Amino acid sequence: MRNLKGVIGLTMAGALVLAATPALAQDESPAADESMAATGPLDICFIHEDLETEFWLAGHKAMTETLAAQGDNVLERYGPDANSQLELLNDCIAQGVDGIFVIPKDGSIALTLIEEANAADIPIGIFNRPPQGEEGNAIVVQADNRTIARDAVQYIYDVAKEMGKESVTPLIMVGDLGDPNAVGRYEGFYDVINSDPEFFGEPIEVPTKWDAATAQANLQAAMAANPDVDFLFTSSDFLFPTIKGILEPMGKWVTRDDPNHVLMAGLDGDVNACRQIKEGYVDSTGVQNLYYEAELMLNALLEAIQTGNTQPDAWLDDPGFALTAGNLAEREMDMWGCILLADPDYNP
Repeated sequence: MRNLKGVIGLTMAGALVLAATPALAQDESPAADESMAATGPLDICFIHEDLETEFWLAGHKAMTETLAAQGDNVLERYGPDANSQLELLNDCIAQGVDGIFVIPKDGSIALTLIEEANAADIPIGIFNRPPQGEEGNAIVVQADNRTIARDAVQYIYDVAKEMGKESVTPLIMVGDLGDPNAVGRYEGFYDVINSDPEFFGEPIEVPTKWDAATAQANLQAAMAANPDVDFLFTSSDFLFPTIKGILEPMGKWVTRDDPNHVLMAGLDGDVNACRQIKEGYVDSTGVQNLYYEAELMLNALLEAIQTGNTQPDAWLDDPGFALTAGNLAEREMDMWGCILLADPDYNP
């Protein structure tokens, strides 16, 4: 895997715009004509787990509605665990679909799904949750979680230094470390912490397993034991309401102009994170460029189908960025959550 690494040169103008016809020039030879897939509506299998966060919901909406608008048939399948996702993939293969894309439960099942699709000679895309290894051939679209997290946390470090703080007590809400996304975010956080260990001290780790109830119970216990926490990083923005529920009764959910403000950073770039940065409760968030990632995935998958490439092999990266209180005026509308927040038709 990763024969092609980098980002396809596509641009976003605030909305997802996909071409139904691949942009690459075609060979005019008869052999090339024979290799082209049949034209007409495509059958695309889309397998996903729970759409719990705004990121997954918005990505799901962008991709399914784009395919439907092109006249393609989306065979949508909900698989809450690895075993069910494998069963659903085999069912889609049996139905003779033209292509498959998956939000896998974890990086391990992603490898199995790729193996099965390769054996059936059906192109497969893995969206935003990469496989744990490089075996097999697939279109893999992912955010550079480590760099994005590092940038969001680095902003907090810089602000704390500018405030004249001699040290901070950091807390990280850790995602499910079976998910490569969570691992990258964890590593990005520690890249900054380890750059100045005397300033940060030993971070408090709060497991969340990407579950709000688990996060609530563990954060409540951690804050009761460590009420002096003054820097909090959540591995996903969807937990900010949970964080508010714990910090507010302690008098620590306050805006950045209040001396009791807890410096806060997150990652995803959702609507709530945009709102909280604008209102002053959150200081930065690492942004996954959702619409760009969706465009990368669908353009690459449709191109593979149209050109008869049954085993496309591409690792496509979203470099992302950090939206902060410092760059909000310049970069607000680069973040998908802020785009949704500004949409008068948005109805969460």
